[in-house]
Amino acid sequence: MAAYLQWRRFVFFDRETVKEPSGPDGAGAKPFALPPGIAVCDSGRGSLVFGDILCGAGRCQIWFLPRSLQLSSFQAYKLRVTHLYQLKQHSILVSVGEDEEGINPLVKVWNLEKRDGGNPLCTRIFPAIPGNKPTVVSCLTVHENLNFMAIGFADGSVVLTKGDITRDRHSKTQILHEGSYPVTGLAFRQSGKTTHLFVVTTENIQSYMLSVKDYPHLELDTHGCGLRCSSLSDPSQDLQFIVAGNECVYLYQPDERGPCFAFEGQKLIVHWYRGYLIIVSKDRKTSPKSEFAGNEAQNSDKQVLNIYDLCNKFIAYSSVFDDIVDVLAEWGSLYVLTRDGKIHVLQEKDTQTKLEACKYMLFRKNLFEMAINLAKSHHLDSDGLSEIFRQYGDHLYNKGNHDGAIQQYIRTIGKLEPSYVIRKFLDAQRIHNLTAYLQMLHLQSLANADHTTLLLNCYTKLKDSSKLEEFIKTSESEVHFDVETAIKVLRQAGYYSHAVYLAEKHEHHEWYLKIQLEDIKNYQEALHYIGKLPFEQAESNMKRYGKILMHHVPNETTELLKILCTDYRPSGGSEGPGMLEGKKANSEEFIPVFANNSRELKAFLEHMTEVQADSPQGVYDTLLELRLQNWAHEQDEQIREKLHNEALTLLKSGRFKTVFDKALVLCQMHSFKDGVLYLYEQGKLFQQIMHYHMQNEQYKKVIEVCELYGDQEACLWEQALGYFARKEENCKEYIAAVLKHIENKNLMPPLLVVQTLAHNSTATLSVIKDYLVNKLQKQSRQIEQDEQRIQKYREETMRIRLEIEELKASPKIFQKTKCSICTSALELPSVHFLCGHSFHQHCFESYSESDSECPTCMPENRKVMDMIRAQEQKRDLHDQFQHQLKCSNDGFSVVADYFGRGVFNKLTLITDLPSGKTATTIEAGLQRELLIHTKRST
Repeated sequence: MAAYLQWRRFVFFDRETVKEPSGPDGAGAKPFALPPGIAVCDSGRGSLVFGDILCGAGRCQIWFLPRSLQLSSFQAYKLRVTHLYQLKQHSILVSVGEDEEGINPLVKVWNLEKRDGGNPLCTRIFPAIPGNKPTVVSCLTVHENLNFMAIGFADGSVVLTKGDITRDRHSKTQILHEGSYPVTGLAFRQSGKTTHLFVVTTENIQSYMLSVKDYPHLELDTHGCGLRCSSLSDPSQDLQFIVAGNECVYLYQPDERGPCFAFEGQKLIVHWYRGYLIIVSKDRKTSPKSEFAGNEAQNSDKQVLNIYDLCNKFIAYSSVFDDIVDVLAEWGSLYVLTRDGKIHVLQEKDTQTKLEACKYMLFRKNLFEMAINLAKSHHLDSDGLSEIFRQYGDHLYNKGNHDGAIQQYIRTIGKLEPSYVIRKFLDAQRIHNLTAYLQMLHLQSLANADHTTLLLNCYTKLKDSSKLEEFIKTSESEVHFDVETAIKVLRQAGYYSHAVYLAEKHEHHEWYLKIQLEDIKNYQEALHYIGKLPFEQAESNMKRYGKILMHHVPNETTELLKILCTDYRPSGGSEGPGMLEGKKANSEEFIPVFANNSRELKAFLEHMTEVQADSPQGVYDTLLELRLQNWAHEQDEQIREKLHNEALTLLKSGRFKTVFDKALVLCQMHSFKDGVLYLYEQGKLFQQIMHYHMQNEQYKKVIEVCELYGDQEACLWEQALGYFARKEENCKEYIAAVLKHIENKNLMPPLLVVQTLAHNSTATLSVIKDYLVNKLQKQSRQIEQDEQRIQKYREETMRIRLEIEELKASPKIFQKTKCSICTSALELPSVHFLCGHSFHQHCFESYSESDSECPTCMPENRKVMDMIRAQEQKRDLHDQFQHQLKCSNDGFSVVADYFGRGVFNKLTLITDLPSGKTATTIEAGLQRELLIHTKRST
């Protein structure tokens, strides 16, 4: 039970007296005065509603006061208005009054939006009598859905009208409650689809459930209250029914009693307004309370109006008034009606003003909890709340209450800079407080990498492994932190298992492997982990950590590399896009991993060449070098022979055509004779083959090389002759064999042969006697043939010259009888040429490409002409000749070459003989014909 006297008092309302609107002259406005005789009142739908008891001229009015203070009224009853109820969500007014003397109360339902002769339309009238016993109406309430209306009577009866209360036809009236004590208050409570009716008398409180048949009820308490001393709270107090007794104020749920508050004094009026409880009570200095009604006070009585905040336990306003008629709420303010006809308005201050007004006092008296509750109830923004939490935390920190202080600082997260709090708790004795703050900072996803580092260091300093595990194993949806920072801190602190767990959970593969290999040294587990990674990550990590894994677990590492470079699929069994399709890495890139592990390297390379024939060239190069090294260092003859065959087989696989030089160098470095000779042969390096045998003085091999490849490279025989000529030992047999071949192929001039053999002191004339005799005989025969040919050419030349002379001096007789094309008898018209060919004119026109050339001789003539034109073009290459002459070391050979091509000859070429030419021109033409004829004859 809260003690009233201990509650703080504030002034959250401003009090003013309502004044009449200012006149046109601007004179001071007078206080607004209500008509005399106001007995009942209510508010809603933008107006204050009053009912009087005046009966002047037989009229009883219901008054409406809008915000403009322009009073209006209409006659509702003839005698008096006793009760009014204005619905808040509908323009419906329900009144109870009397039209005649006696106890004959009438209930009238008014529709304020419809008019009847200028007055609101009365939609329903019925007598308010419970059964057949007339009695006074004590209270009235109407449900906002217009389906329920309850009327309480002084004899303890309650009449419930169910259905459309605005019409007689659609509603049903029945007695809900009967008792011995006057009914002093009624209130409907709607929660979802459940409707309750609270009934309070002077001696008890009951709750009826109207949404269930037979209306079951429950007695909540055995004491009641006076008239107008009950009300229904809003949802902020869970729609509780408030009953104000003289000692306490009680709150009720439909099925039980709730909290109570010790507010002493005789209660006269109780209302609920925007989370505030409004109580009008008699001043303690006034006369004792009456037994019933509580509103029979004298005009001189002083009454106290208190406005309570039940949630925050303080009095928001308190003031003394003279004889209050009622307190109404409208237009966002409270209006206090007094018996003298005045209206006092209580305007609630804005939230900021209220907080500023009370903050200083609360903070000065260290009432931070009240300040916080007040700020929350008035919906202060988060920045304002955070500032209160900060000051509260500072206060507790200065008092030494570090646990309480950190709880307040936690409530500032998101607004207050974390460093402000962290600096206060860096002391080792307060590390648990700092840990709590940092934990909450992470839970709200507001921590940065430094905060994560600090929190993990706190865990490690406290050696709180359980909290550490709880933190790192929390799902990402609950805690957000910088994972990489956490891994670094845990690793540095020696919590390797925690760091590995975190790295594996968040897929920080590099950190996982680094810790496994460098700290825990669990190489097998690291290798197994790599085998579960996606292809790209497995490939990159094997390149990075392959050497250390090869050093400690060579066999397993080699197997994984074989899989990685052939058909890799993660071993974890995870299925996702691209997981089912095998991938392969470039095996050449992993060769450096096998440093100092030649056995595993050989197995890896041989596997790659067997499984994947299109392996990179580097694989074959490395395998060749590895086999040559093993062959060179092997001492066992059988194994050496096997290695020899393997290396040679690899060379003959055809994989070294593009890297011929590299393979050759490898074979030469390891003195692999068969490989060197094979590569020379494949590269057509016949001279190198012969030089190789020459260096090893293998004379027969030299001759064999010349015989095998001499047809492709004739200079081999010349080099062989020079080689044997330089030898001082007896090589007559080999020299004779070489000379025989040179003679058969005519590869060298005899003089050069003699000069070459002159350097050999053991080579006598008998060695080259047969060669020289045969050579001289061949030259003699050649001379005879040349002389015969010269004679023949001379005779041919003489014949052609005689023929030319004959053509010049004598007529040409054409005696051909057949056409040279169709071989038919020649008929006129015909075409004849000096060459002796004749044609039918139509045959000539059909087959000839030119009118001036013989179709039969034209092909041969064109060949000659093409040769002449080619020589002409070569003779015109003056710039090319000059360039070669300047750049050549042997200028004479260049000149001789161009001289032989006719560059220095002057030749005039005439293809046609037009009429009117001179004899010189004719002579030139005959020379051309002679040249053509000579070419044809040869």
